[in-house]
Amino acid sequence: MAEARLVKQIEFLMEIDRLKNVFRRAYITDASRRENSAEHSWHVATTAMVLAEHCQEEINMLHVIKTLLIHDIVEIDAGDTGIYDDIGARDKAEREGRAAERLFSLLPVEQAQELRGLWDEFERGTTPEAKFARAIDRLMPLLHNYYTRGKRWLEDGITYDQVLAVNQSIREGSEELWDFALSMVEESVSRGYLPRADKAAGDS
Repeated sequence: MAEARLVKQIEFLMEIDRLKNVFRRAYITDASRRENSAEHSWHVATTAMVLAEHCQEEINMLHVIKTLLIHDIVEIDAGDTGIYDDIGARDKAEREGRAAERLFSLLPVEQAQELRGLWDEFERGTTPEAKFARAIDRLMPLLHNYYTRGKRWLEDGITYDQVLAVNQSIREGSEELWDFALSMVEESVSRGYLPRADKAAGDS
């Protein structure tokens, strides 16, 4: 019985190795290549640990870290849907729900229930831990864009208003981090990393 349990755990661990092959729109900070989702998961978990003091509520940090380590596992099947991808967002929940069902079911039952519960909690975003995890998950792409001089923003024609609209979850998790994010966005505009509005709107 113990051997069968271990086999299931190893099967899950080998399956999630595939997350290393899922590439995101964000570039790593030297702008040499795009970041993969496994790298992102590690980086946001570490960021949450380092920035925990800036959360405005009492939180269980181990709970946050565990959530962030598994929050993008579903991208193995569903792929990464960019935060500015309105078309991909239409069926994102359905695709990711199917992926969660398959991937977490590889584990022994109680572990499957725990990790699926963490994933569902992150998606709902209502607990203090989920709010902070989602804030960190949004902060990191802002940092990557700032440190790559807006490389992804400029390539995809992203504007100031779009950036503000998709990053409101930072405010829900930490007012202090939201203030920092706003100052970084404003500086990005002043440095030419992020257009204030799209060209068509500016010409009208």
